[in-house]
Amino acid sequence: MSYAIITLGGKQYRVREGERLLVDRLSVEEGKTFNPEVLMLGGDGAFELAPKSVKVTARVVGSPLGAKIRIGKYRPKSGYRRHTGFRAKLSQIEIESIGGTGAAAKKEPAAKKESAAKKEAVATPAKQDAPDKLPRGYSDFTVADISEKVGRWSAEQVEAALEYERAHANRKGALAALEAQKEKD
Repeated sequence: MSYAIITLGGKQYRVREGERLLVDRLSVEEGKTFNPEVLMLGGDGAFELAPKSVKVTARVVGSPLGAKIRIGKYRPKSGYRRHTGFRAKLSQIEIESIGGTGAAAKKEPAAKKESAAKKEAVATPAKQDAPDKLPRGYSDFTVADISEKVGRWSAEQVEAALEYERAHANRKGALAALEAQKEKD
């Protein structure tokens, strides 16, 4: 499915895979994943309310402060003036996956694929050249970044990114965007 509606801190958010958003401060540490409550799953003209088998996996990326809000009190003719400020404590989260069985089930196969990819990279020297052809900072790109920027990459960069995704991350959205661009070329 293409989107989900989740609830965090009494508020509802419409999210997609690879999307980053700011929410009220969470008790989860930076770098850790969690599964928020899913209220609805939708896309392609169909939706499902309160799905029980679907999980949304999100990772806490950072804990910034919100913009400063200036508060002023004033009472006329008495000289009473007070100024204070407020900055909300926020958490920045990234939606890693929608659907599936959760992050715990995905981590084990990813580790196995990664070790297999390392063995394969040692065995074939052509695989070692692939990271040189990747766009700069590719490992930090989200699925949304890849979808947006893939149109400006050369055929070699798209091929290298496809190899990287299949060996390391194996993100469905990124693979779909890269394969679509490869077919265009």
